[in-house]
Amino acid sequence: MKKQNLNYIWHPCSQMKDYTNLKPLRIKSASGSYIELENGKRVIDAISSWWCKLLGHGHPYIKAKVIEQINKFEHVMLANTINEKIIELSEKLASETKNLNKIFYAGDGSCAVEIALKMSLHSRKIKAQKHKNKFIAFENGYHGETMGALSVSDLGIYKNSYKDLLFDVYMISNIPYINSKENPLWDDCSIQWKLIEEKLEKIKNDVTAIIFEPIVQGAGGMKIYSKDLLVKLKSWAIINDIHLIADEIMTGICRTGKMFACEYANIEPDFLCLSKGLTSGWLPFSAVMIKEEIYDLFYNDYSPENSFLHSHTYCGNPIGVSAALATLEIIENENILSQTKELEIKMLNLINNIAIKTGRLKNVRGIGGIVAADLIIDDNDKNKRIGFEIFKRAVHAGALLRPLGNTIYWLPPVNIKEHTLEELSQITEYAITSCFK
Repeated sequence: MKKQNLNYIWHPCSQMKDYTNLKPLRIKSASGSYIELENGKRVIDAISSWWCKLLGHGHPYIKAKVIEQINKFEHVMLANTINEKIIELSEKLASETKNLNKIFYAGDGSCAVEIALKMSLHSRKIKAQKHKNKFIAFENGYHGETMGALSVSDLGIYKNSYKDLLFDVYMISNIPYINSKENPLWDDCSIQWKLIEEKLEKIKNDVTAIIFEPIVQGAGGMKIYSKDLLVKLKSWAIINDIHLIADEIMTGICRTGKMFACEYANIEPDFLCLSKGLTSGWLPFSAVMIKEEIYDLFYNDYSPENSFLHSHTYCGNPIGVSAALATLEIIENENILSQTKELEIKMLNLINNIAIKTGRLKNVRGIGGIVAADLIIDDNDKNKRIGFEIFKRAVHAGALLRPLGNTIYWLPPVNIKEHTLEELSQITEYAITSCFK
């Protein structure tokens, strides 16, 4: 007899009581865009297993490269060591930008954010700018679950219970959200920027860095905003000697139709954080790309004051490095960026059709391999967990959707097959329609 899940496991991002009636899916295997259950049923992974399975499950080339590395050595600490694979990966990542040519490795996205926050603050100590010790973030943003990352996030559902442990952050409001790159705000958000700038001017002298999810705010509801906001923010930050930290953990590595979402605004930040799609979700692995001028501040004869002593046991793990290198090779060899741009058109067409047929979706939006829409909820259903009900129906019908509150979204592997997209569309339509009968 199989042991019951509830006896031992505390699931992430869950109310455990929900599992009393909704049993977790028992996974047997996974391949491409599908997860196979122990009962033989196949379920579409519509959200890339929390946005990380960029190239789907079990990609044979990544698997081969991971096995190849395992047969050599599985892990040696990165402090005081080096190997050919991590040199190759670091050179490859640096070549994707103009100025971000120093790479610091970590284990997951939250830790990458922590590194960027700490490094920015530490650099001010070295430069005798101790007054520059505050951070600015975007309203509705999300950067992870560790304390620094949570402090610069703005989603109360994750944050409110821990406020006593967090530091204060100024949040940028009046964000110019859009649902299409055809919206005039995409290229010009001057009116909104004026309101933002007026508030920023009052605090600029105390700020070390601004952190943001470029173009798309993930956990906040897959909201898309004007590229012009980043253009203007970059110019303002340069004038006021303020670092920019781009959290590209979800948006980076082709997800939005660019290698990095910052490219839409033609800007480079001072720190760029990567994880998730970097290894196509094979291992916990992250990287922070850093401008050399910041690296140079720390380059000196040893002292605790100028040495960045942040350390993780598994940073630069060779298996993760191999998965990341394989991912980048596939992106180039299989023209994944072009596939992602085509995917944007296909998914927007399908979800717009669902919106028309069901009459229950509004604010349809998308960019690259992401589409989203908000549920239209009747007044008498305002207090019901409609998104959760749709999730249950979709899983039963064969798709792992996990709505963000009442926001329905697809974020599948970017190489998902067209017939699988059609199947996902039918299941989503059924789940929404059946929920409102």
